[in-house]
Amino acid sequence: MALDDKKLKDLREKYGSGHGGDLYDPDFRKVAEKIFSKSGSRIAPYAGIPTFLSAPFMQVDAENPELGDLQVAITGVPMDLGVTNRPGSRFGPRALRTIERIGPYNHVLKTAPVFDLRVADIGDVPLRSRYDLEMCHQDIEKRFTQIVDAGVVPLAVGGDHSISQSILKAVGRRAPVGMIHIDAHCDTSGPFDHSKFHHAGPFRNAVLDGVLDPTRTIQIGIRGAAEYIWEFSYASGMTVIHAEEVPGLGIPAIIEKARAVVGEGPTYLSFDIDSLDPGFAPGTGTPEIGGLTTREVLELIRGLKGLNLVGGDVVEVAPQYDPTSNTAQAGAQMLFEILSLMVFSPSVTGKP
Repeated sequence: MALDDKKLKDLREKYGSGHGGDLYDPDFRKVAEKIFSKSGSRIAPYAGIPTFLSAPFMQVDAENPELGDLQVAITGVPMDLGVTNRPGSRFGPRALRTIERIGPYNHVLKTAPVFDLRVADIGDVPLRSRYDLEMCHQDIEKRFTQIVDAGVVPLAVGGDHSISQSILKAVGRRAPVGMIHIDAHCDTSGPFDHSKFHHAGPFRNAVLDGVLDPTRTIQIGIRGAAEYIWEFSYASGMTVIHAEEVPGLGIPAIIEKARAVVGEGPTYLSFDIDSLDPGFAPGTGTPEIGGLTTREVLELIRGLKGLNLVGGDVVEVAPQYDPTSNTAQAGAQMLFEILSLMVFSPSVTGKP
């Protein structure tokens, strides 16, 4: 049906002047009022100093941190001394900061999280050594304990997956937390090569530390040749959903299962970029074919709205293995999705 003259006249009268932030739908207008200036300008995504998700930057002292009234602190952890194969995820935080256009509006969850939360990029964990893995873990635990003790919810960007153990020691210090873990690997191996701090074992360590409840832990997207070293996941009572099961089960059923496993209690969300098929995210240390698609992961994460998230991380982006920057783009988007979930988390907002 052709556009009639009256309809065109009405559209011209309503939309023929003003600027892009002049919206009439009340929900869209609320978002635009946060993002557009009165003159109709928006901050250019490619300008200024890059920060995670273009959040404000807050300088935080290593020994005497002052976090003000933040609800969420996004923190880089540029450390990859725990990798078992390809290094490079130490460059992950910088790569995610330089992705110039993520958000600001999440059209599915209907939030602009950088504007709806008191959130800041507080820089990177101050690491005393670039060579000593155990010292790095001490520093990571110290920084995230500072964040948690200030009543702020941490959101981390790694770095290799070993960092999650030390973050969980801060988050679960008072009581063990549940976890939704999206990954190609269970990361519940025992020590080898004279160390337990490698990225294949953080969640065995966290359970043995008493900070992670395995009965409230679900691992999604698991696949690959390392299955034989994930015995601890099954022995401890974790729920494991392999990538091969995803098409048959469907994402809605997996969301339902994840919500049932973690319940209403405090929950950590850990996202390893290698959960994605390397066709979507080749820039990682341990790629495994047959993985999740970006669309599947977006649906999965968005389906967790309302869970009681007390922390999260995005790890294992190693940008030098991906000349396209697609891996960092996907990692930054997943960071945005987790931050969006935090708008609805009772631990962040104080609302049940």
